[in-house]
Amino acid sequence: MAGLELTGFEGKVAVVTGAGRMRSIGRCIAVELAKAGADVVITGTGRPPERYPDDEKEAGWRDIDSVAEEVEAAGQRALPLVSDVSSPEAVQELLARILEEFGRVDFVINNAAFARGPDRMPAVEIPIDVWQRVIDVNLNGTFYMSHYFGQQLIEQDEGGAIVNISSVAGKRLSVNASAYASSKAGIHALTGCMAGEMGRYNVRVNTICPGTVDTFRMDDIPRGRIWDERVAAGTPLGRASDGSDIAWMTVYLCSDQGNWITGQSINVDGGAVVQH
Repeated sequence: MAGLELTGFEGKVAVVTGAGRMRSIGRCIAVELAKAGADVVITGTGRPPERYPDDEKEAGWRDIDSVAEEVEAAGQRALPLVSDVSSPEAVQELLARILEEFGRVDFVINNAAFARGPDRMPAVEIPIDVWQRVIDVNLNGTFYMSHYFGQQLIEQDEGGAIVNISSVAGKRLSVNASAYASSKAGIHALTGCMAGEMGRYNVRVNTICPGTVDTFRMDDIPRGRIWDERVAAGTPLGRASDGSDIAWMTVYLCSDQGNWITGQSINVDGGAVVQH
């Protein structure tokens, strides 16, 4: 075999949740799927511009509309939609809108997540509403998307892939991260169960567990010496990802060449975590 060319994207439609940020995993995934040949639906929460970080404001960033332009620049159709994965009704409306526009969906990328911050405290101290919000977005949102879109994949009877973007936090189980770690560990369990259920329909279900990725979610850590020392101490390969590593793994899991992989929670983290 002289080289590897990923195939299986022509005429296919992918939906990527939580993909409106300029520095984000979701944006990278949406663009790489478009480069591979898929049309892409990009969802976001519809956050107001005053909540954009400074670098987005300076760049004139327009959330999911800016990502849609990048998808179109790659030669594919884009559909930016505001949606809330924590609402089953909103997820059903999202699916209906996608079917109205494209008539199908083939790849479901569950990337939307609750930002790190107010949940980082001992389990006995975390406010109940914060716990509920983390679980609602991260775990319930992944379930709602997989539930309704999985039904569509079965009905289409043409196979497909669900890729959940989790975190090594769901394996590392660090202190002061009970809500986040529980939500991510739950995604790993959901992935394994659904893979066994969906295999008969030729639908693969996998999870990617990123390590440290240099996105807006990590902006509570100053860049420079503190950042470099922390990344070097926790990552054998000595660097954080910019999100492209996660995107490339996502594309592979959706491709024809990745069609014998299912039920896995794969660490893409520079060697930071070795738990399976």
